[in-house]
Amino acid sequence: MVQATADIGLIGLAVMGQNLVLNMNDHGFTVAVFNRTVSKVDDFLAGPAKNTHVIGAHSMQEFFQMLKKPRKIMLMVKAGPPVDDLIAESLPFLDKGDILIDGGNSHYPDTERRVKELKEKGILFVGTGVSGGEEGARHGASIMPGGNPDAWNAVKPILQGISAKAKEDGLPCCEWVGDGGAGHYVKMVHNGIEYGDMQLIAEAYFLLKNLLGCSVDEMHAIFEAWDKGFLNSFLIEITAQIFTHRDNDGKPLLDKILDVAGQKGTGKWTGISALDLGIPVTLIAEAVFARCLSALKEERLQAEKLFPSPAVKFSGDKKKFIDDISQALYASKIISYAQGFMLMRSAANEMKWKLNYGAIALIWRAGCIIRSKFLNDIKKAYDKNSDLPNLLFDEFFRGEIMKAEPAWRRVVAKAAEHGIPVPCFSTSLAFFDGYRTGQLSANLIQAQRDFFGAHTYERVDQPRGKFFHTDWSGTGGKVTSGSYNV
Repeated sequence: MVQATADIGLIGLAVMGQNLVLNMNDHGFTVAVFNRTVSKVDDFLAGPAKNTHVIGAHSMQEFFQMLKKPRKIMLMVKAGPPVDDLIAESLPFLDKGDILIDGGNSHYPDTERRVKELKEKGILFVGTGVSGGEEGARHGASIMPGGNPDAWNAVKPILQGISAKAKEDGLPCCEWVGDGGAGHYVKMVHNGIEYGDMQLIAEAYFLLKNLLGCSVDEMHAIFEAWDKGFLNSFLIEITAQIFTHRDNDGKPLLDKILDVAGQKGTGKWTGISALDLGIPVTLIAEAVFARCLSALKEERLQAEKLFPSPAVKFSGDKKKFIDDISQALYASKIISYAQGFMLMRSAANEMKWKLNYGAIALIWRAGCIIRSKFLNDIKKAYDKNSDLPNLLFDEFFRGEIMKAEPAWRRVVAKAAEHGIPVPCFSTSLAFFDGYRTGQLSANLIQAQRDFFGAHTYERVDQPRGKFFHTDWSGTGGKVTSGSYNV
């Protein structure tokens, strides 16, 4: 009979899984491991896990026998059907009160379903986002758990133990997010914001290179300086480092990388969720579309020959315009986060989740890809008003946007004049202008909809919720109208 000595088990020994196991071992937890390809277990124990307290199993039955009760099992396999298959294989070995933790990038509706299905069987299911890549998994990630709340006290010491710790106060970058699929939803939005941040930085780089003619050495110095100020973040830091790398011939490595960006789908999921909920998360959607456009490499090369860029040379103060770019980047970043938190707020209302937005900002302060100084300001905003409808309504962010606005406009205008694509700078500014405009052009759209489809409209001189229809093709220039309560 195998003795139950393991505090937690992990199935799936790809790179992320292996690093999480080693992280758990470093924090004093005994971990049992299993993998469908059993040879990976032996290779792991003889290699990276040599001289650790990690124990390996060669069958599912042996694996589950190694675990202390209530059993805690982390699944690190590809999202989608493989997770369901593994859950089905695990069920015969589980007892009521045992806990399954999905640490992959699962789509939140799948997590919602699994929480409900397993609750009926007495099994506690947790869907947790894990951000930080291989390095985070090994030395401290940002961890966003959600699911069945009855599981939290049992898994909290482990997940908080292996999470990153914020430099400011040493707090773990891991806290319970909410019921059902809330953890994976917040991770999805995190990834969407990541798409936006990366695209905004790429647009800043493109302006520096193609409009101002900056060398990689100049751009390294610019980004290094930005990282010491209000733009301080992991992505700014690594971008500064990227500019220093040279290929074997001594030329910048960045110039030799094909301009076709990949994606794994979480940004797209964020955009789809925003459309489903009717929330204008325009910047993240535009960042996804920018990657899609980058994939059209051959067509872009053909179009470049047909449509040459405007022959306009930059004129003005180069140093001042570099400062303008930093302000445009900062303002657009504020919009990106404002939209992301708008989306989470709407999803929480729809799904009946109780999200703590300040705590979410704290989870992202270390370990994850979007970690930045900026997140402390978001936490302060929600500390002042936990029901804040939009970050732009916070006094600090309102002041920062207003301060950056003139430079933001100059950058977008100059980019348009020179034919340099800055889709996320542009869409963030357009969102800001639309959001702060009390009377938009949508009244004409409603008139058009009523004209061709009798879709009705509301009137500014009548209570909201009272709908009208007009016979727009009435005789003699006269129209008839009636009211409809719908």
